[in-house]
Amino acid sequence: MTLTLVSACAMIGTIARWTEGGGMRVLLHYDMDHEEAGLDVVSCSEQDDERFAELLPDTEVIWHVLRPLTAADMDRAPELRLIQKLGTGVNTIDLDAARERGIAVANMPGQNAQAVAETSLLLALATLRRIVPFDARTRRGEGWPAGRSLVGGELAGRTVGLLGGGQIANLLRGMLEAVGATVLYTSRSPRPGDPAWRELDDLLRSSDVVSVHVPLTGETRHLLDAERLALLPEGAIVVNTARGAVIDEAALVEALRSGRLGGAGLDVFEEEPVDAGNPLLALSNVVVMPHVAWLTGETWDRYFAVAAENCRRLMRGDGLLHRVV
Repeated sequence: MTLTLVSACAMIGTIARWTEGGGMRVLLHYDMDHEEAGLDVVSCSEQDDERFAELLPDTEVIWHVLRPLTAADMDRAPELRLIQKLGTGVNTIDLDAARERGIAVANMPGQNAQAVAETSLLLALATLRRIVPFDARTRRGEGWPAGRSLVGGELAGRTVGLLGGGQIANLLRGMLEAVGATVLYTSRSPRPGDPAWRELDDLLRSSDVVSVHVPLTGETRHLLDAERLALLPEGAIVVNTARGAVIDEAALVEALRSGRLGGAGLDVFEEEPVDAGNPLLALSNVVVMPHVAWLTGETWDRYFAVAAENCRRLMRGDGLLHRVV
């Protein structure tokens, strides 16, 4: 009963603010400015926990990127009505806590698909062509000659296995086939009618390059463990733009150090932001990015369009797009 009364009071305050022309208070949890008609958007860096805590009491909607949102955060935001994920994966939001507090959660599947697919292609090529050691050598003024260990490879003629059959994987498949790669994929639901579909272990045995495009769940955590990484052909490379914990990092480090795997292109890690002491960062056959495969101007435009529309729907009392909770 108390929670209902608190919620009712918060709603009265919210309606009063809208009536006065202040607009719905939206907290963009990222270091970026944005203006949106009819909304009072304030931004806060994901690294600035002090400012975040100060802004929470008046926040009605959070536009969430990556910094985990906890039950404690929600308790500091009595007027919070919607957590809008800018992206697809909601593993960084305490969904049970949001459900218990009557806070809606929505995401926006597909809005970053083009950027992530292009980045996956980029990481595969950068790993095959040994971009990291070549970049370091060039900056040191070493130039020619390049040693035998730096001889790279081409995607054309190689088999690429995609873990996932969603929009990102489908976009990437078209890009890979355009450069001459053979593409296989696996998905949660068997698709035996498609000659490119394989069971996971069969896909790994056949793939010179494997690219991860599945969400992080209890079933997919450490999906690529030591045993499964050992199924890949010697010299194969691994690309991950999905979630770090889909791969057992300790097993990946060992496979890379031993030379069993040829390299890895990683945009995501088990713990983020990735620590400078992570052993993956010390390997010259690993290309890394800090979970920014999605980060393009075009993606931001699509994100803001969906996020603003859901805020308008919330104000009107209409159903939300892509509601998760």
